[in-house]
Amino acid sequence: FQVRLFLTLVCAVVVAMLYILLGYRARVQPCCRVPGPRDVLTTLRIRSFPGYSRVPDGKPLERAPCRRCAVVSSSGQMLGSRLGQAIDEQECVLRMNHAPTTRYEQDVGTRCTFRVVSHTSVPLLLRNQPYFFQQSQETLYFIWGPAKKMSREKMGPTYQALLKVVQKYPQLKIYTLTEEKMEYCDDVFQNETGKNRLKSGSFLSTGWFTMILAMELCEQICVFGMVSDNYCREKNHSSVPYHYFEKGRLDECKTYLMHERARRAGHRFITEKAVFSRWAKRRNIVFQHPSWAG
Repeated sequence: FQVRLFLTLVCAVVVAMLYILLGYRARVQPCCRVPGPRDVLTTLRIRSFPGYSRVPDGKPLERAPCRRCAVVSSSGQMLGSRLGQAIDEQECVLRMNHAPTTRYEQDVGTRCTFRVVSHTSVPLLLRNQPYFFQQSQETLYFIWGPAKKMSREKMGPTYQALLKVVQKYPQLKIYTLTEEKMEYCDDVFQNETGKNRLKSGSFLSTGWFTMILAMELCEQICVFGMVSDNYCREKNHSSVPYHYFEKGRLDECKTYLMHERARRAGHRFITEKAVFSRWAKRRNIVFQHPSWAG
């Protein structure tokens, strides 16, 4: 009887431990885990995003949000990372400006769900239309810029160029940020930093617009290749190219510090990263390679 009682107690303890461990694993899910079959069955509802206007009809963006997104920095930090597979395994992938994937697949992946592009980078896309517009069927493009360049009503020069591209590639999906959305992004900058963007001589970066878009479209965000706001002030930081696809040109940290110190017409990359760090404390945002906490 005593042996049977002992075995019963042992079994009960083992079952209890398994229950606790399995329950814990079910609750704790890494940000960048691979999608499972269950995810396919529970599609999120389609939402409307009026800050993004489709070319040429002006209709707002309508789509279901993404559960897990990879925001891929264009930084030289991505070189040698071998994160391509981890990036492509996310439900949605966001890239910036004209950053390519060809020749860098192992480090940055191949997929591109959303590409956020500055009006100044549109000519760079136009130079390689087969790559950006013909091959990338799944990609949605989001173009930001000042009203004088982007106005649909006044046919700004950048908008005219986008219109021609859509006429050439009818299946292409291009959205522009509305004037109201641009003002909203300025307001967010002022609320977060206490500085008026125009009066402080600041230009918002494409990374700023990308992070705002990601927070609107994604439940979980993994940011790959973005350094922290303190990184470039550390003595032993590594020297990498400003862009992973432009080796031997600009140094990342030198460029960041130069812009941060510029009195006029400077991108406040470091200030923006400090804001992103605060956002990560309130939202499901993780920074990887280099890994740092918000």
